[in-house]
Formats: sequence, C-alpha cells, structure tokens
Amino acid sequence: MKHTADYRVYYEDTDAVGIMYHANFISFCERGRSEMLRAIGYPASETLEKLKVGFVVRHIDCDFLTMVKLDDLLTVETTVKEMKNTSFLMSQNIVCQNKVAFSMDITLVCMSPDGKPDRIPDLLRKKFDDFQI
Repeated sequence: MKHTADYRVYYEDTDAVGIMYHANFISFCERGRSEMLRAIGYPASETLEKLKVGFVVRHIDCDFLTMVKLDDLLTVETTVKEMKNTSFLMSQNIVCQNKVAFSMDITLVCMSPDGKPDRIPDLLRKKFDDFQI
C-alpha cells in the first residue's frame, strides 16, 4: 500500500514564470513523509518524545520528469522500499494530472537523541509494514 497526500501549488512555490521551483519538489515530499508518520500515529513532532529517535536524510536520488505549474494539484505518494537495522529507503512520487512529475528515492537514518545511528524501533517497523512494497 502507498500513503498519499494532496497539495496545491501556490505562488510562493513557483519561479518568476509560474513553474514550481525545483527544490520545492523535495519539500513537498518531506510533507508527504510527515503526513505518513502522522497517519501511523507518530507525528514528526512526537517521534523523539514517543520513540526516542529522529530521522536524518542520508541520500536522495531524484528525477524531474514533467513540469508542474501554479495552481496544479499534486499527489505525493510514499512507500517504504527497504528496512535495514538503522536506516530505511523510501520511494516517493509526485503525481500531477495523472502523470508522475517527480520521482525520488530517499534513504533516512534513525538517530538517537545524542546524534548517533540507532536501531529502528520495532513498533515503527510494524507500522511501516503496511506501506512496504
């Protein structure tokens, strides 16, 4: 199963000619991951408190496939591709008008409060199982 979240492209997201600025694709994906965490009961604001871990980006591999413009409605699709001991790989697509406009694989590392890699909590692993492909 994949998690989905919808967003509209606003003026602030675009460049001078009304095309979405490239860095905002990654920002919309961040929102999608945050909404996925919220959907499984662990909003990003509470992961440190509830699970005693946080997440940092280790690697991003992305492709810009089609243009996105002002007022377009976007759907961010998020899935989990792989779980390791301390890191996991997610795949995200931004869909616009039934076409994939942006595709990204992102590796996130689970970190302890003291900033060291930490094992992904079993509780979180179980919640991510629903979104694994």
